[in-house]
Amino acid sequence: MKCPGQDMQYWNEDAIYEVACPQCGKPVEFYKDDTTRTCRQCGHRFVNPKMDFGCAAYCKFAEQCIGSLPEEFVGAQDNLLKDKVAVEMKRFYRSDFKQISRMLKLARHAEKIGTRENAKLAVVLCAAYLEGSGRAEAGTGGSAAAPQSPIDSRVGIVREVLGRLGAKAAMIDEVCQVLSGDDQAITERSKEMACLHDALLITELEDEFQDGRLNEEELLEQVQKGLSTAGGRTEAQASFPTIHARS
Repeated sequence: MKCPGQDMQYWNEDAIYEVACPQCGKPVEFYKDDTTRTCRQCGHRFVNPKMDFGCAAYCKFAEQCIGSLPEEFVGAQDNLLKDKVAVEMKRFYRSDFKQISRMLKLARHAEKIGTRENAKLAVVLCAAYLEGSGRAEAGTGGSAAAPQSPIDSRVGIVREVLGRLGAKAAMIDEVCQVLSGDDQAITERSKEMACLHDALLITELEDEFQDGRLNEEELLEQVQKGLSTAGGRTEAQASFPTIHARS
């Protein structure tokens, strides 16, 4: 079945219109399903300003439906994917509210650090939401004859969840790569790996400090020694204002 919005039998007289070229002002004719057009006068190519790309931002069949999407809307698809992953992982954890709370806290730190570091936020956040899945899966039991490590289990869950949500292969590989970077040297980590690493460290230190497993001196030492990004250090200052005042 063809999307009704793209089926010409549902079109009316407003389906074909002219738009002034933003470069030279010459009228350029658009059909309502044209994503872009090139001005014959000056050669400038621009996005159809009247087209609603809302469904294209989340539909995995968008390219088959309306052709190649403009670059800015490809980014919108990735950003929407992270929200779908968050919802999916809440379902995955079911009533494990402690794990859900940890996941959301980790994602908040990762988003703030990733923004400061100009990292790929969709990749960083998908990795943050999926980070604890291997441990959760390992804790539910399974085959005693062929147990999986948390890392092996996590990779399988990551690929299954992202694939089911319509993520492209490149995005899935990138998220898996970020999640595999725990043992890499700081100099070998990608920007996205470093952001997730710092978000994880801050999340873990928050729990340990609140539970009394770390005093302020130990917390300050871990923060100074363990963080690898400027964005992570700024986030730690906001998360631990008392030790920041002492440093």
